[in-house]
Amino acid sequence: MARSPTTKPDHTAMTRHIRLLGWRVLLLAVMVIVASPASALDPKVMDSVVTVLPLWPGYDRGGQTNLPPGSSPEGTAVAIRPGGFLITALHVVDRAIEITVRLPDGREVPARLVGADVTTDLAVLAIDVDVPVLETAPEPALGDPACALGNQFGLGISVTCGVVSGLHRSGVGFNPVEDFVQTDAAVNPGASGGALVDGQGRLLGVLSAIFTKVSDANIGINFAASVGLVQRVVDDLMAGGKVRHADTGMRFAGLAPADRVSQAGVRIIAITPGGAAAQAGLVEDDLITAIGGRLVRGINDARAAIALARPGQPLQVTVARDDASATVELSLPP
Repeated sequence: MARSPTTKPDHTAMTRHIRLLGWRVLLLAVMVIVASPASALDPKVMDSVVTVLPLWPGYDRGGQTNLPPGSSPEGTAVAIRPGGFLITALHVVDRAIEITVRLPDGREVPARLVGADVTTDLAVLAIDVDVPVLETAPEPALGDPACALGNQFGLGISVTCGVVSGLHRSGVGFNPVEDFVQTDAAVNPGASGGALVDGQGRLLGVLSAIFTKVSDANIGINFAASVGLVQRVVDDLMAGGKVRHADTGMRFAGLAPADRVSQAGVRIIAITPGGAAAQAGLVEDDLITAIGGRLVRGINDARAAIALARPGQPLQVTVARDDASATVELSLPP
């Protein structure tokens, strides 16, 4: 019986295969690192987030949000000022006749409503326990790590992570005034009023809404009121119980479809004599393209930018007129 000739191994081909496999493993490792937050969150960040147990008329207090009718849904709140001041979503407590907060150590303490703002769906609560306040995060970049801390489905405070998917979202349709950070970090009922934090555990915003078409559950498009808007609202609510809005001395409207082919912004349709806009030299028919350094693509952007402005402070407005562009400063009345 004849023997087949011995086949010598192709060392060159084997070397190429090993090198290719090595590069594939390295590429996979890099992809995993890029897709994950740079480091784990400090567990202490959980100490700043609490469960909210509202008592609604005709319901039992608290209860997981997926239970049958008969229990008030639970929510979440975040320490926003020293001395026991918390921020939450107004829709968590707007019907409450009594509010209780469950602390991270399990204690349940009464809370009182300091103030609420319907336009932003935010409310400030106070308890007689000093809860550590999270550091404020700087403006994030798209794709930065983001983690949601909330009482999802009433199961207790938990952490889900993703990335920053969008910035300065407005006109989404939840609130009259919106300045949202969008994230794909999983957010479900019960997390409203919770914290959206960056990879270092600094506060990016307060969880506000889930974008969904069929069910009230996460589909990867979730929104948190930006920390800038939150701080703006909290300052006013703690100072006087309501938010004071800046008077720009002008009214504006969105552009007609034909104008949007070549332009973007809002058109000034009325100027108050002697008001901030008039004093700055703005006139009717000026096209506003930016407010407070924020690009204005439409009326919702303009409303959100003005909502962030404080009475008594200057506000930069960029306008286009006669094919020229200029930035002027409005002196907002106190």
